[in-house]
Amino acid sequence: MTVSTPQTMTDKNIVDRSRTHKNAAVMKTVRNTREQLQHGREKLHGFDNEMLRLHINAVLQGAAAPPVLVILTAVGGLWFDDAVWLLAWALMTLVVYAGMIMVARRASREHSNDENFGRWRNRFLAAYTILGLTWAFFAYQDCTTCQGDTFVFYKSAVLLIALAATAMAAFALRRALYFAAVPVIAALALRAAVSQDMADVSILAMILAAALFFVFMSKRLYTTNVKMLGYQTEKDDLIAELEVANSVSDEARRRAEESNLAKSRFLASMSHELRTPLNAILGFSEVMSGEVLGPIENASYKEYVGDIHRSGQHLLNLINEILDLSRIEAGRYELNENALSLADIAEDCISLVQLKARSKNIRIIEAFEENLPMVWADEKSMRQVTLNLLSNAVKFTPSGGEIRVKLGWTAGGGQYLAIKDNGPGIAEEEIPVVLSAFGQGSVAIKSAEQGTGLGLPIVQAILAKHGGEFVLKSKLREGTEGIAILPAKRVLESMAPVEGLPSAAVKKKRAFS
Repeated sequence: MTVSTPQTMTDKNIVDRSRTHKNAAVMKTVRNTREQLQHGREKLHGFDNEMLRLHINAVLQGAAAPPVLVILTAVGGLWFDDAVWLLAWALMTLVVYAGMIMVARRASREHSNDENFGRWRNRFLAAYTILGLTWAFFAYQDCTTCQGDTFVFYKSAVLLIALAATAMAAFALRRALYFAAVPVIAALALRAAVSQDMADVSILAMILAAALFFVFMSKRLYTTNVKMLGYQTEKDDLIAELEVANSVSDEARRRAEESNLAKSRFLASMSHELRTPLNAILGFSEVMSGEVLGPIENASYKEYVGDIHRSGQHLLNLINEILDLSRIEAGRYELNENALSLADIAEDCISLVQLKARSKNIRIIEAFEENLPMVWADEKSMRQVTLNLLSNAVKFTPSGGEIRVKLGWTAGGGQYLAIKDNGPGIAEEEIPVVLSAFGQGSVAIKSAEQGTGLGLPIVQAILAKHGGEFVLKSKLREGTEGIAILPAKRVLESMAPVEGLPSAAVKKKRAFS
């Protein structure tokens, strides 16, 4: 004999509400991300790792440009001066550029996270420092065989181009331009101090101004790229949040479907279990109330029997209404449609509530338009709609009041049934409440004849099942009017609405008192 444990017992129709949501960790991350998006990013250094990757790509993609600049600079210098130092400088500068490219290639393979960010950043800054020293050597040199200021202009033009190229390549690496430009400016300042020549002072001022401008532009480019990365990250976070929300929605829908299925199965299985003893209670209470097996001499016992019968009937009605609403919500409410007359159904239902209306001295006034054709609908459902509206009207109409039942054409060619009472009415803000399942207004709560709160939702659902509409109009101390509307496609005789005729044109008008 085997004992089934909770782990081995499985039922796909049972919802395990103790289970931790599988997306809890992701949802926590999304909440943190949402707070970041709402309050913004407080610093621009949150993307240093991404900016380093951008710098690595820039160095690798522009690897051919610096050697070309160095070679052209050396060739142009040799045209001005047969100086051997230009060849040595060109070779040394090319070696530095080659070393930077090798560092960039290795970094592209090995740099992957924030742990080794500082190490690679320091290597690049060291490379830019060495590069600045090589260009500082070039800036300090002078032409011994040149006439005039031709070589000065040539040197200043080369330094400007080199500075601009460095600024464009190194803007993604913070402070890289400082390490490259400071040695050059220092060399030019030393040259100007030693020579006391206005040409050297002019080139120093020009390179210093250009360096400041390029530093400013590099910062702007860096900030712009960081913001773009921030926007991209926010977009990715929003997409992730939408995906998580969709996953949570799917999970919630699945749980709701499981709950609805469990509820439907419970109601279906319990309806028989509840109705069987209720039928016995109702049957025996009727037998006792009718004194079939002998008189009940105790008046209190006879009153108790009546209370038992009324309570059982109320409970049975409640069960039937819950089952009807459950079938409608589950889409299992089948319509048995045939041709019927709304006027005949209304008259039959009025006859059923007439006894209770007379006990409260309530008049029921009929006003039916004549020659109304038959409609294609479910007779049982339409009787339920009419009885629910009439029962509510009788329940809340005070003694000596009146109920008006109107039947006629809609403006669109359909038919309507309107039942209006002169009871206490419903506040406008409570109308959505009374139209919801188990919803009751303040008047109904205070009333001695409280219902289940399912009558109007069932009416609304049945009419929607027919493609129709239910309209509830009410104001405090002015009464309530419920209007059941069937569309024109339900009318068996298509007939255009007659304009200009008053609604008082009726087939018959009679009052019950």
